[in-house]
Amino acid sequence: MRLENIDITIEKTKRKKTVSIFIERDSSVRVLAPASASNETIETAIKSKEYLIFSKLAKWKELNQGKVNREYVNGQSFLYLGRNYRLKLTEDQNVPLKISGGFFLLDKKYLPKAEKVFKDFYKEKGLLKIKERIKVHEDKFSIKPTSVKVLDLQNRWASWTPKNGLNFHWKCVMAPVSVLDYIIMHEMVHLKYPNHSADFWNELDKKMPNFREQEKWLKRNGVKMSL
Repeated sequence: MRLENIDITIEKTKRKKTVSIFIERDSSVRVLAPASASNETIETAIKSKEYLIFSKLAKWKELNQGKVNREYVNGQSFLYLGRNYRLKLTEDQNVPLKISGGFFLLDKKYLPKAEKVFKDFYKEKGLLKIKERIKVHEDKFSIKPTSVKVLDLQNRWASWTPKNGLNFHWKCVMAPVSVLDYIIMHEMVHLKYPNHSADFWNELDKKMPNFREQEKWLKRNGVKMSL
């Protein structure tokens, strides 16, 4: 479906009871609708949110101007747990990439596949840190995650599965721990409330009263969390 010059991806699922519209960081628009929803119902829902869609797209366009172009040269900054570490190219170190002395140290022989090396680093460290932070907060929740994975989720920070598994984007570990905690808590509340209903937001507010502050950080800085 198209709205003026915007392509909209529509997915139908039995898990949804209402039509939800998502404007992603890459300016794509995705619609999740109940399996039983007619095309007319979906189109009406989209038309009713037309102003919101265009407003959010304009905001993402503004934020995306801060996107970082990666060249993997000495001195370029990379985020890890909210802190910037400058890159230093080395020779013959025992691992492809590590943090030491306030720097990201990358062995020169891995430069041709530097992006993959960084992703592997973030996935490995991210899984350990996310599991650690879940342990810190899990006593606040009656439902525990059955599995935790760190993946490339394209335009989503995290997701949950019908079997109560949690998936996180490897980029999450670039954020400060407080923001990472927000992403974790958001998904753990979804284990009880699978949608963004008033009950969901009330529960999240109880678990993390300052979540709006962390959410704002993510919206402002999310575009910088890339390779």
